[in-house]
Amino acid sequence: MLDLVIHNFATAFGQELLQFAASFRGLGMKLLAAATPEAIAAAQAAADQKKAPAISILFKGNNFIRLLGGLWVTIRISLIAVVISIPLGILFGMLMTRKNPVTKAISRVYLDFIRIMPQLVLLFIVYFGTTRAFGINLSGELSAVIVFVLWGTAEMGDLVRGALISIPKHQYESAAALGMTPIQTSLYVIIPQTLRRLIPLAINLITRMIKTTSLIVLIGVVEVLKTGQQIIDANRFAYPTAALPIYGVVFFLYFFTCWPISMLAKYLEKRWKN
Repeated sequence: MLDLVIHNFATAFGQELLQFAASFRGLGMKLLAAATPEAIAAAQAAADQKKAPAISILFKGNNFIRLLGGLWVTIRISLIAVVISIPLGILFGMLMTRKNPVTKAISRVYLDFIRIMPQLVLLFIVYFGTTRAFGINLSGELSAVIVFVLWGTAEMGDLVRGALISIPKHQYESAAALGMTPIQTSLYVIIPQTLRRLIPLAINLITRMIKTTSLIVLIGVVEVLKTGQQIIDANRFAYPTAALPIYGVVFFLYFFTCWPISMLAKYLEKRWKN
């Protein structure tokens, strides 16, 4: 009786072992089938890339050219916004100096709204809000230009207002005493002094616009920061530590774009100080 029980147990255990071995044999066959020459070569290339320094990702393919292309998108959006917002800001600043209470109230509300509202919220309102509310499909770049024009006009207008009211009152009185007309007073007395105060501040506003364009990545614009993220994601297995060199290069691209502009503003401010 005992021998029969042992025999049945051994038979069942042996069958289980055979099934277990068969399952592993099937898995092994699948792994061998998947190990094509292309897969083996790709795995070997990934292993070789992991041995390479992370900075070498910049020289893989056209990654560095792509970063420069993203930087051009950043600069292009900033330049378009600056070219439009500077003349609008000058007109807005002159409007703010008028004594009309209605004009002053409207300009103050606009200025406070733009200053209080974060630029990111304005981007979301223009990019997503116009689509939902009016059915207008704006591209990310166009939405960014609109927001930066609104922001630049408000900031430039306040700079113009400050520069105009900083001119002492006796300058107007002296020009009138010399027999100058209001137009001559503006052309030969007020505008030259206003420009000396205004140009360095306006140049600094340009650098602020360039740096703030990093927010447009959140509405799908492929600028320099988004390009860097795409390069990191595409090479996350081959270059797991690529974030540091990529973002380091992005930092230097921003720096070497804004630094000459900042130095120009400092030079003009120092030269025209007196």
